[in-house]
Parts: sequence; structure tokens; C-alpha cells
Amino acid sequence: MTDQTPTRSPEAVAEGLDQAMIRRVVHRFYADAREDPVIGPVFRTHVPDDQWQAHLDKITAFWSSSLLGTGSYDGRPMPKHLAITELNDDHFRRWLALFRHTVTDLCPPNTAELFITRSERIAEAFRINIGMHRGEDLMFRPPLTREAYP
Repeated sequence: MTDQTPTRSPEAVAEGLDQAMIRRVVHRFYADAREDPVIGPVFRTHVPDDQWQAHLDKITAFWSSSLLGTGSYDGRPMPKHLAITELNDDHFRRWLALFRHTVTDLCPPNTAELFITRSERIAEAFRINIGMHRGEDLMFRPPLTREAYP
């Protein structure tokens, strides 16, 4: 799957999308995610405390590369996610709901929408790749539904 979306969004940059905003989003989201009853246990199990800051730095680099075109991310996230055997659609829905909540709270509208669109595309790609890896029948799998965040 090729992402045809331009890397930078002039509207989001005009609203103030920059490295600092991305860092705020990543740090707030992952602080909340670690405490979340649905996705928190996955994060706490697979990202030990002593690796947490490095994880935040890597995710910040990912979003900076994705939204600002910085080229600072050089990771391979899929193999790590494939190894998380308990990962399922409930986790993806919750991740997206919390992420939407975070960016809507912290970002101007166009920037929040850019984050949301990318995050939904990423979640779908991950869940399809994970399903293929597990040998699941993906022929009639519907897209994720949006879950409200409490």
C-alpha cells in the first residue's frame, strides 16, 4: 500500500504544526495510553520503563517524518507489532479513540484532522498486516469502527 498523501500539510503548518507540537501530542498520548485499562497493559508489558523514553523519542521521530517530512525516523514498527500476540481490534479502536481525543484537545482543527487521518490509515494497515501474519481470512473484514472516548 502506497501513501499518496503529501507529507506536509500547509494548513497544519500554518496552524503551528511543528516538532514541539508533535512532541506534546506524543508525550500526552502515551502517558494516557499507559494508564488506559484497555491498551495500558499492552504498553506496560512490551515497553519496559527503562525503554520508555527511547520509545517516546522513536514515536516522535515517526510522526515528525510522517507529518513534517523530517526523515528522522528509521524504525521498522511492523515486526514489533506482529510479535504482540494479544493485539486485536479492541486495542486498535481504543488506541484510535484515545489518539483522537488527544489531538483534538491539543491541536488546531486542521492539524488534529491530519493526525486523525494518518492514525486511522496506520491502524488499518497494521491490523491487516497482523491478520495476514496470523493467517486470518481478511476477505470480508470490515474497517474499524470509531469508538467514543469516555
